[in-house]
Amino acid sequence: MSDTHLRSGDRYARELERHLGWLDTFTSTALGVLATASGIYTYLGVRTLLDDPGIWTTFAALAYSIAVSVGIFVFWSYMIRLLPAVRSAASIIGLLLTMALGSVAIIAMSSWLNAAALAGSAAVEQHMATTTQRYQAALERAHSNAVAGQSLARDVARVRQSFTDLSEQEAGGNLSGFAGRGAVFRVLTQKGSELQALEDQLNGLADPIAAAFDQGNATLSRMRDMGVAAGPIGERTVTFSEEAVNLSGLIVQLRQLNPAPLVARAAQDLRDAVLVPELDGTSAETRAGQTSTITSVLGLVDQRSDTLAQAAADVIAQPAPDDVAYTAISAADAVILYRDNFIPAWAGAIAIDLLPAVLVFILMVVQAAIRSGRGENLTDDMMTVGELRAALAAADVLRMVEPESRTVPRPADASLPDVATAPATPVLIRPAE
Repeated sequence: MSDTHLRSGDRYARELERHLGWLDTFTSTALGVLATASGIYTYLGVRTLLDDPGIWTTFAALAYSIAVSVGIFVFWSYMIRLLPAVRSAASIIGLLLTMALGSVAIIAMSSWLNAAALAGSAAVEQHMATTTQRYQAALERAHSNAVAGQSLARDVARVRQSFTDLSEQEAGGNLSGFAGRGAVFRVLTQKGSELQALEDQLNGLADPIAAAFDQGNATLSRMRDMGVAAGPIGERTVTFSEEAVNLSGLIVQLRQLNPAPLVARAAQDLRDAVLVPELDGTSAETRAGQTSTITSVLGLVDQRSDTLAQAAADVIAQPAPDDVAYTAISAADAVILYRDNFIPAWAGAIAIDLLPAVLVFILMVVQAAIRSGRGENLTDDMMTVGELRAALAAADVLRMVEPESRTVPRPADASLPDVATAPATPVLIRPAE
């Protein structure tokens, strides 16, 4: 390597060293500020996990945040000083793995708490909004099932009307051939009365179902308002929890108001509970006609019963509302649960802890450039004019010292060369930059 190239590389290295020296004057301060900021947000995150407002809780949160700040500052101070200075590949890889492990530890002990402090309230509000949507879906499903069950009243009315029409025909003697209100008429009116009672019961459920649904919608409206209202999130979650309990009761009420199981049981009773009256025909021929007609009526009852049972089964087969229960969670848990919705907060929380890693990589590049500029030569053999002047001034000071204080006993080994006769090591003197 030529002297010109050597001097140019050394000048380049010294220029980088001067920049590093200036930057080093505030690097520690910058690390301290970042570590302190992380500690503050860590303290706020810890406070969201500790419900007790006592002095010991505050002290514990403060101690944890201070430990985090000190740990971050010391860890990155080690990395900034040591990683750029090592040269062997094994040392570099080892320290890089150490830095990766330390970064994971910092994220585990600090970053998620920082994210809780940055977006904890918003995450809890997101949890409330998500829970409200689930409650709304459950309420609508329960109301839909109840309305479908109540609409079976039309099927019951249709079956009941068929028995009413048959009873009118029997009263005129068009069925059994025996006019009047005989045994066949009484069987038909018996089933008609049963279906009329069931129809009235179903129609009476319309208002309670509508009232429960309206009350549930009003509760949902209040729950939505709590999710976006101003004020401490803790107080709002308490009120939200109370409203959630009330809404759960309304959903259960709507499930109980669903009359489909009642219709299914009534359809079974319609087939099984048949009281056949005594035949009242005046002749054997008339009684035979009544018997034949009653048998046909019972067959018709079985058919209508199957129709109602199938309609009720279709309603019962509809998806049931999901079981929803609101569980209050802390801000830290909410940030983790809804992390996909708060990526910017997570990015900021992690960046404030891992930003010094960028400084470490910058120093690694600069130190490698310094070593490349100087090559394999020892920079201790190179002096600027200013350094030479300082060395000469130091020599003048040494000459002013008493001779006896500078007397050095000659070694016993006479083979050692005398200092005065020893060859001088050449020194390359460069102009001061």
